[in-house]
Amino acid sequence: MEGKKAKCITYTTSLSTPLVETIYEKIMLKFIVEKKYREPAYTAQMMADEIGYNVRYISAVVRLRYRGNFSQLINDFRIREAMYMITDKHFASMKMEDIATATGFSNRQGFYTVFSRKCGMTPTDYRQRFSMQDGRADIIDIMK
Repeated sequence: MEGKKAKCITYTTSLSTPLVETIYEKIMLKFIVEKKYREPAYTAQMMADEIGYNVRYISAVVRLRYRGNFSQLINDFRIREAMYMITDKHFASMKMEDIATATGFSNRQGFYTVFSRKCGMTPTDYRQRFSMQDGRADIIDIMK
């Protein structure tokens, strides 16, 4: 385990600031524009192959810029979209399982687990709490 940790630190410290910014922009384009997080089996390796960088660079940049790992980053994108869909009137008739699938979760249970961990309530509770209001909840305030 020590060797793996040392490699991560080496990659993190050996990346120049311009390279970190370039890779981070490419990661964000994959998520924001292409919405790759909606693919349930999407991995850091797949992203690395698509943007032409080593997977360790991807992991190091995510750690530096996001302060988390790739899995956490992808789940945050999924949960933010789910929160939007849950409270938007255009998706009011969608079942939670359909929202989970649409946002990239491979099953309902995983969606509920990650959602509850991030938001402190289940998706159903979130819908009941915020669909009664005239606007959507502030996603930033709820996600910690």
